[in-house]
Amino acid sequence: MKTSTPETSVQLDAIDRRILASLQDDGRMTNIELSRRAGISAPPCLRRVRALEEAGVIRGYHADPDPQKLGWEITFFAIVGLESQKESVLSGFEQLVASWPEVRECHMIRGGGDFLLRLVARDTGHENQLTQRLTGAASVSRVQTLQTIRTSLSLAGVPL
Repeated sequence: MKTSTPETSVQLDAIDRRILASLQDDGRMTNIELSRRAGISAPPCLRRVRALEEAGVIRGYHADPDPQKLGWEITFFAIVGLESQKESVLSGFEQLVASWPEVRECHMIRGGGDFLLRLVARDTGHENQLTQRLTGAASVSRVQTLQTIRTSLSLAGVPL
């Protein structure tokens, strides 16, 4: 049974979903192992993976490094309010924070602010510097930061 959402013209069947679920769990598995899990032979499995990549359903393959083992001791979120919601102001802010390596996610949000950012910092001094950079940025009217104490769940991808 093929399913799709109104936002996309990509048709996914049960095999495509098994492929996606398997790659979401382990993006490094071989095509042979993937085809075994999907229940099809290797050549059509590879064709399906390529089609999912070309359709933009699979956006990429990434390692998931441990931030603390690499010296990024703090993860925090910032809710940012801007002085204006003009598109030029919104896109200008997005371009600004996209240039900061410590900003790992940037989401435009509804209710309570204009953007939600996820940032990493080496220590509290670095976190304070980043917060000051945010509060001093053009068009920023308010910043609320929320420091992560622990993360009990962090899943990649979406439910399949």
